[in-house]
Amino acid sequence: MTACDLRRITRDLDTWDGWCSAWWAVAAEHERLGRQALATGRLLSAGQHLAQAALYFHFAKFVFTADLDQMRRAHRRAVACLDDALPHLSPPGRRIEIGFAGGTLVGVLRLPPGPGPHPAVLMLSGLDSAKEEHRVVEQLFLERGLATFAVDGPGQGEAEYDLPIRADWSEPGGALLDALAAEPGIDASRLGVWGVSLGGYYAPRVAAAEGERVKACVALAGPYDFGDCWSCLPELTRETFRVRAGAPTQEEARRIAYTLTLEGTASAINAPLLVVFGREDRLIPWRQAERLAAATGGDSELLMLEEGNHGCANLTPWHRPYTADWLAQRLKGTTR
Repeated sequence: MTACDLRRITRDLDTWDGWCSAWWAVAAEHERLGRQALATGRLLSAGQHLAQAALYFHFAKFVFTADLDQMRRAHRRAVACLDDALPHLSPPGRRIEIGFAGGTLVGVLRLPPGPGPHPAVLMLSGLDSAKEEHRVVEQLFLERGLATFAVDGPGQGEAEYDLPIRADWSEPGGALLDALAAEPGIDASRLGVWGVSLGGYYAPRVAAAEGERVKACVALAGPYDFGDCWSCLPELTRETFRVRAGAPTQEEARRIAYTLTLEGTASAINAPLLVVFGREDRLIPWRQAERLAAATGGDSELLMLEEGNHGCANLTPWHRPYTADWLAQRLKGTTR
């Protein structure tokens, strides 16, 4: 995302009702650039423009539950733009669909240059995040020789309409790792998992359930016990959780939130664990990170950034390259 685009999107935005349409307008500009590039054979530019359009259409629907029809239209455009961008990214991506519990989990697989099989990172999103928004982090992993598999899990992205948020990620995590391990370019003996925000809860759940199959785990800005965070969450976040969890009321949503806990589970994590957190996080209290790092059954490291906000999005140079190096070291034995 560019600062110029962000200013254009938000400069005349004075009510939440206009959020989706404001992002949509600029997303559509990038999509037109991408379609024009495709038509004239400028394929690398087409992939870049369409991936950017996918990101902006995704942000158009981000925690936008006021108009679900409008939200879903934006989401369909995000998915279409990313699908059309994938063959033209560098390195290219490939869409993978996995049948699960009566619905479909969708992921994007990208392989680094060079001969395989490659170690790989399963990438898990947060409450209303999705695979469309991970291109920057993917690139850091790919540059270090790690394949990436960014997915929409239950309650996320393409799966959110049929599969609600769930506390236990052993089954979806297992299904996603099975699909990843079955790919011919992937080294099934060197798999890691990375998650951000609520994905920073899902990733440790997967690591705990999968035992020796997960060789390294990163939890960025994830809760240890989501229910304990409930009262501090903004109204928009709580309402988004209610919708994604399929709860009829806020009270039921709160009850479900309390099921998302690592209590009694974190001790089963045997893989090396990196917990990244910002002490200025206004959504998830920073002591949640301390609880996770202390509860793990294996080696853990806590990277606490004193001025970091949620996801440490304001301090990306201080954690993203380090995280990529940390994963490369544990999955490849090298940071390059």
